[in-house]
Amino acid sequence: MSLIYIVEDDKNIQEIECYSLKNSGYSVEEFDCAKAFWNRIEKRKPDLVLLDIMLPDSDGVDVLKKLRRNPETKKIPVVMVTAKASEIDKVKGLDSGADDYITKPFGIMELISRVKAILRRIHSMEEEKFMRLHDIFLDGEKRMVYVGDKPCELTYKEFELLKLFLQNAGIVMTREAIMERVWGIDFEGESRTLDMHIKTLRQKLGDAGKNIKTVRNVGYRIE
Repeated sequence: MSLIYIVEDDKNIQEIECYSLKNSGYSVEEFDCAKAFWNRIEKRKPDLVLLDIMLPDSDGVDVLKKLRRNPETKKIPVVMVTAKASEIDKVKGLDSGADDYITKPFGIMELISRVKAILRRIHSMEEEKFMRLHDIFLDGEKRMVYVGDKPCELTYKEFELLKLFLQNAGIVMTREAIMERVWGIDFEGESRTLDMHIKTLRQKLGDAGKNIKTVRNVGYRIE
């Protein structure tokens, strides 16, 4: 269950946000000032913050900037919720590191939809850091690959190839698509380059390399 912090001094709006998020399956904690929020976040980090710009003891944009400067909180998604609806206010909030911006008054369904979209995107990014298929494990943070319990040293392009295959496990990738995604160039005239990298990748993966299948006249897939 994702934990969401609401930093909002308007009790009516705070209650509406809290009620709606809890009914959508989220765990919620509420704060009516920046000081209370900072005291709590030192003890427990949330999965997302709904942050009002106009707080009684601080500017919400300053709170956002402080979150982004701290290595422990810089990746926490933040949705600005404010009555300031001008374009320059939105740009200021987004440029300061906000993931989204909602103006008051807002629809509850819109709020929930945006929260879900941000958390879904964040969770998807986290999942892609670590991928496993049978004996193959890819650690995207450290750019390491393991076959079984043994590290497998790959070149940069071999790593990117394997990552692409794992992201599309079971799906046939055309040669053109692979060349464009990994090399960033058109396929024409580069067939030999791709074939050589596939060959060395299979060899380095050992028995697990057999999972990379050639689909004749189309491309490759990992299964």
